[in-house]
Amino acid sequence: MSARGHCILSHGFESGPDATKVTALAEAAERLGWSHERPDYTDLDARREVGGHGDVPARVQRLLVRAREAAARGPLVLAGSSLGAWISGHVSLQVGVAGLFLMAPPTRMRGAPPLEAAQVPTSLVHGWDDELIPAAEVVAWAQARKARLLLVDDSHRLSRHVEASAQAFAQLLESL
Repeated sequence: MSARGHCILSHGFESGPDATKVTALAEAAERLGWSHERPDYTDLDARREVGGHGDVPARVQRLLVRAREAAARGPLVLAGSSLGAWISGHVSLQVGVAGLFLMAPPTRMRGAPPLEAAQVPTSLVHGWDDELIPAAEVVAWAQARKARLLLVDDSHRLSRHVEASAQAFAQLLESL
């Protein structure tokens, strides 16, 4: 754990820990003196017999164990993309976190409770043209929490805004 704190960066469904966005976030955290880790959930995403998004409860549990260990050592920030954002929000209700960074967060998913999160400094990045999660739902979710929200001209993958996402993450870390 670094002097600043630790970040756990959770990839989206059917992505991986080496995905472009979480890699960019890891680099931003490192530049600012935060340690980081990127759990691998690909084995759980493949468990389609459990549900359409794989084994979501096991994903939550995997993050919960790591988050509890990290939070015991110092400040913790949870960040995630899509399903990784959803599990980060849910785990933040059970573990003390300093902040949350959510990219393309599903405010609701079939067969799961709506997106919930601790009342901590929260930043979101979402695409106006997200084909899976309507921007208006994310705007309403962010507005209710007075969260920082960056809306960009992009789709669910936010592939044209990787650097903008990393900059928004750095701004959150610098504010803590």
